[in-house]
Amino acid sequence: MKSDGVYYGRYKQILSNTALFAGLSNNLLDDMLSTFRRDTWRQDTQLSPEAFRKRFYLLIIGRLEVMRVNPDTGRSLTLFLLGPGDGIDIVTLLNGRPHEVSPSALDDVELVSAPIPNVRSWIDRHPEFNRNFLPYLGEQMRKMEDLATNLVLHDTMTRLARLILRHVVPEHPSSNDGEHHLKLIHDLCDESLARMVGSVRQVVNKHLQHWRKQGILHKGRFHTEITDLKALQAYSDDAMSHIKKRAGRQR
Repeated sequence: MKSDGVYYGRYKQILSNTALFAGLSNNLLDDMLSTFRRDTWRQDTQLSPEAFRKRFYLLIIGRLEVMRVNPDTGRSLTLFLLGPGDGIDIVTLLNGRPHEVSPSALDDVELVSAPIPNVRSWIDRHPEFNRNFLPYLGEQMRKMEDLATNLVLHDTMTRLARLILRHVVPEHPSSNDGEHHLKLIHDLCDESLARMVGSVRQVVNKHLQHWRKQGILHKGRFHTEITDLKALQAYSDDAMSHIKKRAGRQR
């Protein structure tokens, strides 16, 4: 990417505010940007895992869903929901091996990408980049651990409550009015939410309708807001225990 290009200044500003590139020296950031190119993918574009063995992609605008799909049954599970500033497929960046994931663009997205060898050299040569990269990698590992333990240890309602709470926008201006906005998942359909909690659309829809009737959330056709955060937090602790306690009080 040329320093006098139309996107250069804008992308530099965006990257400097992301977890991977925040705090890097101006010279280092310029050096990294010189190796990037701009890419765009249309909504619903599905990428082959082979693309990530050659280049490392970073989201600038839009969202990307990274799934594992069972080719025999068609069932799928969302591993990551990525937003601006996120890197795609850290695993392949680190070990160079084929990775059976199916990335799909949820929006029209803008990205920048650099050759894999260049990015690996940043890891080898720049301690200041590693001070960002290692915590970011740790956070991705923590998300995978949370996904695995939630799938095994908790029921679907608990998993769905935890998913929603993870995406509540903190201290949003409208929160004082009792409404809490969501990031990344605010307009996703029930089927997409089901993939994120290892369930099916019908079950997720039943739970959302239950919370809507209780006044815990408001769900329109393309937008969801939380109206009773404490009640949703109670479900996230243990949904079945919460339901039993409510049933006991109603007797």
